[in-house]
Amino acid sequence: MSRYKDILTVEKDHLEDKKTISVDERIDNLINLKTLIKKHENILSMQKKYLEDKKTISVDERIKNLKKLKSTIKKYENDIIKALELDLGKHIFESYSNEVGFVYSSIDHTIKNIKKWAKVKKVKNDLAQLPGKSYIYKCHYGSVLIIGPYNYPFQLLIEPLIGAIAGGNTVVLKPSEYTVNLEKVVIEMIKDAFNEEYIAVVSGDYQVNSALLDLEFDYIFFTGSVNVGKIVMEKASKNLIPVTLELGGKSPVIVDNTANLKISAKRIMWGKLINAGQTCVAPDYVLAHEDIYDDLIKEFIKVTKEFYGEDIKNNKEFGRIVNDKHMNRLKDIIEYDKNKIVYGGEVDLKNRFISPTILKNVDLNDKVMSEELFGPILPVIKYKNMKDIKNYISKHKNPLALYVFSEDKAFSEDVITRFSFGGGCINDTISHVASNYLPFGGIGSSGIGSYHGKNSFDTFTHSKSIVKKNTKLDIKLVFPPYKNRINIIKKVMK
Repeated sequence: MSRYKDILTVEKDHLEDKKTISVDERIDNLINLKTLIKKHENILSMQKKYLEDKKTISVDERIKNLKKLKSTIKKYENDIIKALELDLGKHIFESYSNEVGFVYSSIDHTIKNIKKWAKVKKVKNDLAQLPGKSYIYKCHYGSVLIIGPYNYPFQLLIEPLIGAIAGGNTVVLKPSEYTVNLEKVVIEMIKDAFNEEYIAVVSGDYQVNSALLDLEFDYIFFTGSVNVGKIVMEKASKNLIPVTLELGGKSPVIVDNTANLKISAKRIMWGKLINAGQTCVAPDYVLAHEDIYDDLIKEFIKVTKEFYGEDIKNNKEFGRIVNDKHMNRLKDIIEYDKNKIVYGGEVDLKNRFISPTILKNVDLNDKVMSEELFGPILPVIKYKNMKDIKNYISKHKNPLALYVFSEDKAFSEDVITRFSFGGGCINDTISHVASNYLPFGGIGSSGIGSYHGKNSFDTFTHSKSIVKKNTKLDIKLVFPPYKNRINIIKKVMK
């Protein structure tokens, strides 16, 4: 039973919802978990055997499977978009541009470049490889587990799948249980396209995640919260499974006194409010120079009205919060800091609506600065100099993203080189994520590893070093006995 005992230490949020878990429930959980583990073990064994029998999945087969994935997504495109609307209130424009279309672009880019990425690469020799030639082979890891989040439940599940397919792996997908409608579509879609021995979908809650993480996958790719990321890494370490962790953090925006306020406000609020703020790289808080502080806040309010009008609640272009748990979390933040709200603050639990909310005169002691917000709430903080900026960012180190708005190139360069963060933009937000040519990932508490484009292929493949020596020439310098050879080796290796 030791393998299953960790399930009794359930996630904190689950305990808060349940208040207490009865003994009978715990016994049922353990029985169900044992059944789940057996089922998942069978899938994993089947996938490992599939790879063993095939030896490797050829690049041509991978391209064929990527094309099949794209054609199947097109077949289910309307269902995907409808599911995203039901789960997150996403407008079709956001669903297509940020989820479905994003994936199409990635598949096309991968198909176009995979042969070049997978090609055996000849590299230079050092002395030890002579007489011979040195090569790098890109090889699959094996059976990959991909656990997706709820905020972009399609894109953040399928985007790593593209890399895993390109790398020649088999895959188990675990969609978020919070987006139930999208989960159903993904299950049907993948089952329609692929056999379980190649790509399978597993559904369920945190118990299923826990069961999957106890299995001996060859690679784990996880997108989600920092706290759960730590659990994933701990479990993976028991079997020495390599991981990619795409996490989050409080991503700052710095606006100095040279910035174009109208453009800055538009681009900041766009990045903040798409998907109702449920974006891992969304601006989490703004550090605004004291000279432009009040004017910037006025621009924030103005542009929000321009985006969504006066009746935002009935605007279908503004999304909804995923569930009651996160509604209540955001409601508590708004109520705690309500005296600092200068715009918004409306909460409708029934319709899972939280209006765009701007807070003024915020400091580190406010609840809004205690954790990643992951909602349409934007605290704005006044700063005087770099010392103030350093003080705030040091309290939430290694954010997933950082943005700076300035017409001062020296200031912008100082900011992006001074601080440690995953990635970001100068005079924009979020756009760095939408590139097949830039790696996307965090650092420190915001994540481990990166993906997108070639970086996805590299993430899901191992670089195998191979030296091919000939037997026509045999250099005896390195073989014993070593008498009178030390001076020669010193000259060669100095």
